[in-house]
Amino acid sequence: MAHVLAFANQKGGVAKTTSTVNLGAALRERGLTVLAVDMDPQGNLTMSQGIDTEGLEKSMYDVLVHRMPITEVIYERELDVAAATIDLAGAEMALSSMIGRERALQRALDAVRKEYDYILIDTPPSLGLLTINALTAAEGVIVPVQCEYLSLRGLLQLERTLDMIRENLNPKVKIKGILPTLFDARTKHGQESVEVLRENFGKLVFDTVVRKTIKFAEAPVIGSSVLKYDPKGRGAEAYRALAREVLNGRSS
Repeated sequence: MAHVLAFANQKGGVAKTTSTVNLGAALRERGLTVLAVDMDPQGNLTMSQGIDTEGLEKSMYDVLVHRMPITEVIYERELDVAAATIDLAGAEMALSSMIGRERALQRALDAVRKEYDYILIDTPPSLGLLTINALTAAEGVIVPVQCEYLSLRGLLQLERTLDMIRENLNPKVKIKGILPTLFDARTKHGQESVEVLRENFGKLVFDTVVRKTIKFAEAPVIGSSVLKYDPKGRGAEAYRALAREVLNGRSS
């Protein structure tokens, strides 16, 4: 059965999609099967693998709202991708009146959990129903956190949401690890932010720190992970290191 990990942080621009794609690519390099599930209406994960969201007739909206088999929206690229389009923005309203609405994604994934070693879920920058679906379906949460002070505050809100999920929906879900991202070693602010993270969250913080590099912006333009686009670069090496930590059970 697949390990299901959600990437969550209600703050936008913290490299959730980048981390989902590139951890997935690093796991694939090791011969593991990976499904990346796009739960963000912006569809950035879908587009980052070279899939034209404008041309898709079926997406995760249909899976969640109409209970379409998830296999019908999976596209084989560098990773297998369960695709999202802007239609997903209407899913929260459509699901709101349904019984068991928080478990729509969990039900969908049950059909393919035996097919993959890892299922990685990219979530929108909010703690709404789409993210709650992801947290209910997941066993672990990876929290990308930008290396700046304001980003640290959102962790407390996420922890409160996880407490609610554990109490009512998924008692097993826990933070797998906190991933420092967008780190700029040239600034004292960045270095101090990582220190504050480690002081407050200790072993929950991954050893891996993902530094800023333009390669993360360039790779999705050609529908590629950074591991394929710049295989020897520091971005690729960071996500290989993260994969090692995840496989070793680090921060769990």
